[in-house]
Amino acid sequence: MSIEIRRLSSEQADFNEQLSALLAWESVSDSQVQATVTDILWQVKQRGDAAVIEYSNRFDHLHATAMHELELDQVRLQQALDGLPEEQRQALNTAAERVRRYHEKQKQDSWSYQEADGTLLGQQVTPMDRVGIYVPGGKAAYPSSVLMNALPAHVAGVQEIIMVVPTPGGELNELVLAAAAVAGVSRVFTIGGAQAVAALAYGTETIPAVDKIVGPGNIFVATAKRQVFGTVGIDMIAGPSEILVLCDGDTDPDWIAMDLFSQAEHDEDAQAILVSPSSEFLDQVERSIERLLPDMQREEIIRASLTGRAALIKVADMDEACEVSNRIAPEHLELSVADPQALLPKIRHAGAIFMGRHTSEALGDYCAGPNHVLPTSGTARFSSPLGVYDFQKRSSLIMCSPEGASELGKTASVLARGEHLEAHARSAEYRILGDDQ
Repeated sequence: MSIEIRRLSSEQADFNEQLSALLAWESVSDSQVQATVTDILWQVKQRGDAAVIEYSNRFDHLHATAMHELELDQVRLQQALDGLPEEQRQALNTAAERVRRYHEKQKQDSWSYQEADGTLLGQQVTPMDRVGIYVPGGKAAYPSSVLMNALPAHVAGVQEIIMVVPTPGGELNELVLAAAAVAGVSRVFTIGGAQAVAALAYGTETIPAVDKIVGPGNIFVATAKRQVFGTVGIDMIAGPSEILVLCDGDTDPDWIAMDLFSQAEHDEDAQAILVSPSSEFLDQVERSIERLLPDMQREEIIRASLTGRAALIKVADMDEACEVSNRIAPEHLELSVADPQALLPKIRHAGAIFMGRHTSEALGDYCAGPNHVLPTSGTARFSSPLGVYDFQKRSSLIMCSPEGASELGKTASVLARGEHLEAHARSAEYRILGDDQ
């Protein structure tokens, strides 16, 4: 069965309108989902463990009667790690070590400086006390998500990392549990959905309230995260996975086709886009797609994604390709060209940039080192990948000497009285030194 992939050209008069239509994505849940989530959050906030057990039994088809049945201890996590085939255990450890090493470079330290009059100014950097990570469970299990969410928190110095993972029908994924052991997760609860988000945000008799919730989930999880934001911090509201490939036309078209598949296979709403100045190369990649697709395990999902949201875009040159890329602000960007470093200064917006013909996006998903939790749906224009900085807080430091307080007080007094805030002004004025002091 042939596949129809949208073809665009920057020379078309309505190119901008067509590109906007291609990128349009509405991630807001409908009113019914929002109402359901609101009720679940309220029930968990009011009834704690009892509500968590009730919803877990209903939605995940469990038969729990107490919360201890929904918690896995460290012994169970270690058993999962020890029970893995050697190849999987080694791959998990290698990936974890690379992710940890990369994120250690991001750790920020406190700093301060002293002015001539003795006033000290600075910033104290401290980790959050406790964070929660949401990991998809059941058949859609992602051990890589455990590493990418837990390790930056661990590097930041977070003392307690609470992981929630749904287990539909009681199905446990040993690789996910092993990843929790490797990543230093403190406690694991086999719960999911909006009820898990509520438990992390508000706390229950058994599950402690956290400071921040990170990790991907379905529309109910995303809606719950949006609603509890403010009570706790969240990482982001993620949309479908995306890949944008900029290619000069000299990469093996089969490689590019498979790179596009690598995101399209996530789900039907994932988006895969190829931009090139070569029409012939776009044709070659389209032929590769036709030939390779029938042998893919997730053929139907890939087909639906490519038909619904993919595009092959012809541009005048690689400079224009970069302009299109900045307009899209993709989650994953591949610069599949001879000299990617020459293009890099022209790229302003992207979650992660994969440079060169040999750097597939899949390496970033698992083991390259940088985080795979990335901004989607154009939000790379103003946000960044998940990192150690997401689990650290910054407090300003101000310590005035008597002389410093006196001089600053004069300035503060003028500004405060200009705002008609007398108490502010007098508070500063009390510290102004007299001529005889």
